[in-house]
Amino acid sequence: MATHHTLAPKPDTVHWGFLDAKVAPRLTIDSGDTVTIDTVSGGPGDIRDTSIMLPHHREICEKLKPSPGPHILTGPVAVRGAEPGDTLEVRIKAIELTVDWGWNLIRPLRGTLPEDYPEYRCRIIPIDRGAMTAELPWGARIPLSPFFGIMAVAPPANYGLCSSVEPREFGGNMDNKELLAGSSVYFPVFVPGANFSAGDGHAVQGDGEVCLTALETCLKGTFEFVLHKGETLRVPRAMTPTHLVTMGFDPDLDDAAKQALREMISWIVSLKGWRPEEAYVFCSLACDLRVTQLVDGNKGIHAMVGRNLLR
Repeated sequence: MATHHTLAPKPDTVHWGFLDAKVAPRLTIDSGDTVTIDTVSGGPGDIRDTSIMLPHHREICEKLKPSPGPHILTGPVAVRGAEPGDTLEVRIKAIELTVDWGWNLIRPLRGTLPEDYPEYRCRIIPIDRGAMTAELPWGARIPLSPFFGIMAVAPPANYGLCSSVEPREFGGNMDNKELLAGSSVYFPVFVPGANFSAGDGHAVQGDGEVCLTALETCLKGTFEFVLHKGETLRVPRAMTPTHLVTMGFDPDLDDAAKQALREMISWIVSLKGWRPEEAYVFCSLACDLRVTQLVDGNKGIHAMVGRNLLR
């Protein structure tokens, strides 16, 4: 019988700025179990006014330091029986905003237009959780659509410690705004247990995440974990209520696009039995390639095909 677990963010349940196969699981579960994972976002250098942080967020900032990346990740969660070569399906059951504020940074030498915006800027932006909107200081009101910027399994052991900044084949800082509640994300497994972590909560983000950050905030997510034995993936993919989504990550946006497209062609061939050339033509007519983000070292492209077209 499936069991529900919770994992709260504390100094001994988070890792700040990195992913590493050596990080021991904070929780071990069975396939089919659900876990509510609470996360926090931002350090004193990002938020400045630590009085707005929840107590456990302040405690993390007092006792830990970020290195080499900036993201506070809760986990890992290990799934019994997961082995390299398997696939871990993470079903996003619910996502909840847990604070009434978010933050946004422009950082020198970063972002899409660093030559145009060279000055450091940090803004704390109020969030109306009832109305699910954020009001920008200059008057724009934006509807919210929360998602986790980082969902990841542990990287291969030979990679050693990996920064939380660059998304790779184990997931990580994918910053894909399509991965909302109701979606399933599929990860290749590289270490026993898979070791899933989440963080980098976003209240809302446009495709591209152009100034470097989204509206960064603290989120709580409920996830169901389903292990698929012997099913092997190269990179994460997702199924939303309406679309199939494949992803590519590379410093070169063209190469990221090729990766996402090849993954979509491969998925369609496996689903429909079409020849690769037929799937390629189909994608030219029915697949959208979108810029996920431009600011995380490895840029992102995600390919989207409507599920209704493949029934």
